[in-house]
Amino acid sequence: MLGALVGDIIGSTYEWYNTKRSDFELFEKGCRFTDDSVMTLAVAKWLIEDENHSTAQLIKCMQELGRKHPDAGYGGHFYSWLFAKNPQPYNSWGNGAGMRVSPVGLYATTLEETLELAEITASVSHNHPEGVKGAQAIATSVFLCKQGKSKQEIKEYVEKTFGYNLHRTIAEIRPRYGFDVSCQGSVPEAIIAFLEGNSFEEVIRLAISLGGDSDTIGAMAGGIAACMYPIPEEIAERCDNILTADLREIKDKFIQMIEVNDSYYPNFS
Repeated sequence: MLGALVGDIIGSTYEWYNTKRSDFELFEKGCRFTDDSVMTLAVAKWLIEDENHSTAQLIKCMQELGRKHPDAGYGGHFYSWLFAKNPQPYNSWGNGAGMRVSPVGLYATTLEETLELAEITASVSHNHPEGVKGAQAIATSVFLCKQGKSKQEIKEYVEKTFGYNLHRTIAEIRPRYGFDVSCQGSVPEAIIAFLEGNSFEEVIRLAISLGGDSDTIGAMAGGIAACMYPIPEEIAERCDNILTADLREIKDKFIQMIEVNDSYYPNFS
């Protein structure tokens, strides 16, 4: 989860001004948290507060936090969903399902629970099969990484289970990659950035260097990468200071709840 917040914040200034380089400035003027961070923390809040993991409580957490941060950059359909009196899923296959799901992989104690909770987080809005699959693929990658599985094991499992092609490289994808908000067009790319990078910062740089929906790809890749690599202290502190007090409070409560091992998120503990 914490890596997702960092990936979102660093990628925020490159979403509409894409870079195809990996040596970009990490914190450009105007970088901020976006809807990726807000909804990730809404999912975390749900996991903290609702032992029954009900759809109704998830919607409540998402709407309450989203309405508190209305200018975070939501898509049009989702913005309407946030403010609806009776919000309904709208068959979206967008990567909003994948961007917010990383807390599930950290919270779940089994792979089966991971898949079940990921489906719930997606289906309240992004109930298209590709939306659900994208959320499950990211959550599963986080869970397997948390369990100490190797990159090769994660790659093989995700390819076999979800049918994504993870045999491509960032260098092969980057030249022709454009703005793609679909799960099927951004979730595999985010996972490939994780598989290819050799440090947390390198994963984030590779993900954002693809171009496209940079903050969301950064969030998805970062959520996985932070389970394997420590987040550099200066990066962690910079991003933590960008979050508002209410968002930091949710983040801290989630960390306390899951009792994160120091080897995962030493800079946020």
